[in-house]
Order: sequence, then structure tokens, then C-alpha cells
Amino acid sequence: MHDIKICHLYPELLNMYGDRGNIMALKKRAQWRNINVQVLTISLGDYFSPLDYDLVFMGGGQDYEQEIIQNDILDIKGDNIIKAIEDNKVFLCICGGYQLLGKYYKTWDEKQIEFLGALDLWTIGSEKRMIGNMIMECDFLPGENSGKQVVGFENHSGCTYLGPSVKPLGKVIKGYGNNGEDGYEGAIYKNVYCSYSHGSLLPKNPALTDHLLSLALKQKYGDFEGLDPLDDSIEYKAHDSVIKRVLRE
Repeated sequence: MHDIKICHLYPELLNMYGDRGNIMALKKRAQWRNINVQVLTISLGDYFSPLDYDLVFMGGGQDYEQEIIQNDILDIKGDNIIKAIEDNKVFLCICGGYQLLGKYYKTWDEKQIEFLGALDLWTIGSEKRMIGNMIMECDFLPGENSGKQVVGFENHSGCTYLGPSVKPLGKVIKGYGNNGEDGYEGAIYKNVYCSYSHGSLLPKNPALTDHLLSLALKQKYGDFEGLDPLDDSIEYKAHDSVIKRVLRE
């Protein structure tokens, strides 16, 4: 029997629009396959060991929460988070957690806030708010048409730009995405997956959830052959109905 350890970083501070639902989706889809799941919470002042976890989740927060976390993530956990990323640990980071992994956030009035620099990306604040339902197409997901489409909800004023070592998570079909300019959303670097999609993201997107679980288990078990299939007919009825509704907006 396989087991997986999930680290939830700063759960009491980074939980915009029900982001902790991503943990619930990962946990249940693993348990339905008889995979043992342990979720551990790590917050301010806690030690983060890059060897202790198979998958790390960090949700979104407003500027206030990011300022609270900034010193902790830079000075206490930063080196080990970077080590975990470079060692191909699986990460899912949403909105504020996504921004914190980048180099910096420059506010619309030119104040620059230094972030972790684990990923070659940066964020520029805007006076315009990018808010609404989002659909993106992710080529790395299996299937065709709607199977590759990921739905979510975005609400951010930061415009994120990717450096050459980072590729986008998906191509925007509906919504703003990273910056409302280049037509792309989110970021992928090694096994780090980032998105502006709240809502929460994973319960509405079972293929993406399984992709993250598979990556984590393949990293842990060299002989892991893949996840057993589940009956996702209900999940995809909900997923496809959201896509149809959003495209009509």
C-alpha cells in the first residue's frame, strides 16, 4: 500500500475563497484509491524539512497576510523550500502563494517587496482588479477538448510575468490569467504548479488533482505505475456544466 504526506503551509493565513478545499480534494481522491494520506500543517516559526513531505500546498492571501508571512518564508523556511523545489518535490501554490515564490512584488506606486525568488517570475501591482470566472487549457492533462480545460475563479490586482525558465500552466480561454495581456495563466517549474485560480481549484478539476498526486507518488516510489481509475462521471458533469455557463457569460 502506498502513502503520501501533504504539507499545508500557513493554513490559517492563506485560505482565500476556500483554498483549503484543494487539500480535501487531494486527500479524498487518494483515499478512494486506498492510499494512506497524512496532512501536516506548518505555519509561522515552524521548521520546514524538504525531506518530510511528498506534496506541498500553499494557498492565497491578501497583501496583509503576505506581509505577515514574508519574513518567515524568507528567513526561516526559504532555503529549504528552494531545496525541495530543486529536488523535484510537488508543489501547488495559489494566488498569493504563487506570488511569494517569485522574485518580487512591485506595487502600483513603485514600492518593491522582495519575495523568495524560488521561481523566475515577478509581479507588478495594478490599480485594475482582475476578477471573475476563468477557463484555461492545459496541454499536459490527458484527454481531449474539455478534459484538458481547467476552471477556476480569479481575483487579483497583481500582474505576474514569467522568465524563460518558467512555462505557463495553461492558455486562457476565458478570463485574465497572469496579467490580462499575454493570454496565459499560472506557472510550471519542475514539479511546481502555480495558479491564480481559487474556488477552490482542484475539486472542480479531477484530472489536475490526479496529475499532482501521480507526480508525487512517482517521485516517492520508483515503481509506481499510476493511479487506479475512478468513476468521475459526476465530477465531469459538474466540470463541463461550469465551462458551458462561463462561456455564456
